Amino acid sequence: MQRRRFLTQTATAASAGLAAMAVPAVAQSNPQVKWRMATSWPKSLDTMYGSAEELCKRVGEITDGKFEIRIFAGGEIVPPTQVMDAVGNGTVECNHTLSTYFIGKNSALAFDAGLSYGMNARQQAAWLLYGGGLQKLREVYKKYNIVNFTCGNVGVQMGGWYRKEIKSVADIKGLKMRIGGIGGMVLSKLGAIPQQIPASDIYSSLEKGTIDAAEWIGPHDDEKLGLNKVAPYYYAPGWFEGSGSITTMVHDKAFEALPPAYKAAFEVACNEQTLKMMAHYDQLNPIALRKLIAGGAKVAIFPKDVMDATYQASQELWKELSEKNPDFAAIYPEWSKFQQSEASWFRVAEASLDNYTFSALSRR
Repeated sequence: MQRRRFLTQTATAASAGLAAMAVPAVAQSNPQVKWRMATSWPKSLDTMYGSAEELCKRVGEITDGKFEIRIFAGGEIVPPTQVMDAVGNGTVECNHTLSTYFIGKNSALAFDAGLSYGMNARQQAAWLLYGGGLQKLREVYKKYNIVNFTCGNVGVQMGGWYRKEIKSVADIKGLKMRIGGIGGMVLSKLGAIPQQIPASDIYSSLEKGTIDAAEWIGPHDDEKLGLNKVAPYYYAPGWFEGSGSITTMVHDKAFEALPPAYKAAFEVACNEQTLKMMAHYDQLNPIALRKLIAGGAKVAIFPKDVMDATYQASQELWKELSEKNPDFAAIYPEWSKFQQSEASWFRVAEASLDNYTFSALSRR
């Protein structure tokens, strides 16, 4: 009887030991951590806000629910354009935003999202991950108590919606346009009047004639705002944002306090969403563009003189910003050199194949 009891107790103890071994190490050894993420997006932007939701969900999944990030839409904790301050002062642990919203603080932050006539999404990722870009940007963000992570990219954007046709660069002068960041700075050099208006007010501003044009993101998100109903001319390309790279800014002390496994989980989730956001937009935008055209949108390419003028104005702007801002001056030469190198490769194989394939498909 005693022998049977001993064997039963031994088997039970062994089973308990195996069960403990089966529990992921992160669940056994790491604490419960709860963060808040303030985004710059309304919940209606299912791709952008949805990507932030997925990021938070994945961090929880990877850490067996131990690292929880609660997400908030723009305005729920702070206004969309104040999410950088909220992270820097520790009001929230992280955000989900576009860095060009904050170039008023430091123009070098524009490199994080992408410059006008800059690199495309793949080239931007190459620069950030393997061209030293991420390290240089972290030196800038460090001044604001922030560690930055790339967590998405919308790809090249559209050039915006216009109430009147743009026939030449002369039509830019006096144009009141909802556009911020670097694009607004470039257009102001050509006589336009850039204005920063939140997504929720773009439609009414165009409808009332308060503004003459507005850019947002691309077909899928633009359709949700209904911009085609109040401004029929839809221009391409979005020369001001060839790479709309999305950033999550993290409070440096909050990140430093994380266990190594949680740091890795956060970075992995960010990298995953960078790929998935691009893929999602590439799947959704063609569908939305066809619907917009069927609904009467007049899609056109900017006239060459507009492209030439905005390109030249961009190059002048880089020189001006380099003279004014040491951070911009420290990054720009190497960024420019990297772009030249990328262009030399993409021109040989990527562009030649794409140009032929697109042409052939149009003849089918």
